[in-house]
Amino acid sequence: MISVWLTVPDEYRDRVIAELWEAGTTGITEEGDVLRAFFESEIDLGQFAQFQPRASLEDEHDWVKESQDQWEPFAVGERFFLVPEWRDDPAPAGRIRLTMHPGLACGSGTHPATRLGLMGLEKHLSPADRVLDVGTGSGILAVAARLLGAECVFGCDIEHDATEVARGNFIKDRVVVPVFTGSLRSVRASSIDVVVANLNRVTLEYLREDLRRVLRIGGLLIASGFREDEMDGLACDWQIVEKMELDDWGGLILSALR
Repeated sequence: MISVWLTVPDEYRDRVIAELWEAGTTGITEEGDVLRAFFESEIDLGQFAQFQPRASLEDEHDWVKESQDQWEPFAVGERFFLVPEWRDDPAPAGRIRLTMHPGLACGSGTHPATRLGLMGLEKHLSPADRVLDVGTGSGILAVAARLLGAECVFGCDIEHDATEVARGNFIKDRVVVPVFTGSLRSVRASSIDVVVANLNRVTLEYLREDLRRVLRIGGLLIASGFREDEMDGLACDWQIVEKMELDDWGGLILSALR
């Protein structure tokens, strides 16, 4: 067994965790800004060079269990209770149990950006809404929308591996969420009530016009995935419904100006 240590700033954490799973890790532990991943055999650390990787041989030990033991259930917002997929903890009274699927795609639920997306959904989603999760990753925000009672939920991602992971998670969670590999250009204009997008600032700016195009009049964009100090620039040309902040990360609830 081989341990690999990486020093990863918070903004890269979800991406690096996904890349470690894709590289074949059997488990990951976190302590501060250090990720420790376990592998059955040596791997090429070149792709992680910017995170000061170091590796060492380990004695025989159940590192998978140790990794899993570090994942605890936790509450998000007023309604959600997130539980790792290998645990059977019930949700406290009044909360919705949402399964976390740590793995190949981003969006396990622990990152502040994902939590801001969940908080935005619980506050602004109505049961009759048609919801699109752009850059669905693990699919956690799409599942959350379904559990909140949204009438129709769709997911999309430009990475085919991500849509395959999301599709598998939807099956595990027994929710119906059609998902496709592709961009917003495939979505009909004015057809969506709520778009949820946990994406970085650059991507949100690039998608600005398409996000506006797919929303119906009065529809909402729930955006997260960027730093708190980037919010004002992203809100230009939108009507601000709400600003949210969590651990230096920002979230926006926006309505298109028409």
